[in-house]
Amino acid sequence: MDNRNRDRGTIKWTSLMLPEHVEMVKQLWKEDQRVEKGIIDEQKAVEIDFLMQRALKDDLTVKMRIYNGFEYEDVLVKLERVNKVDRIVSGVNWKTKENIRLALDDIADLSIL
Repeated sequence: MDNRNRDRGTIKWTSLMLPEHVEMVKQLWKEDQRVEKGIIDEQKAVEIDFLMQRALKDDLTVKMRIYNGFEYEDVLVKLERVNKVDRIVSGVNWKTKENIRLALDDIADLSIL
């Protein structure tokens, strides 16, 4: 095969693309690497529930591993309320100080700091 016709792939197009387009292409590649949501066993669910109740009672900050639709991310939260009927956890994000509401089903792991 002739080595003169080697293609450089997307490298040759990056100089012609705007930074916004490069970010959109990176976002598309990230979506291709989507992680599937795992299933939590009953013992892990009981442990998460126990730690949430302790954090609420003692006013502790927790680190939650949540599934955001694409991948798992860690969030530091000061819990304010757990609504088991609607399956929603309310709290304050420790870093941004914003109120957040998370679905109870999206929580994969929880640890007290």
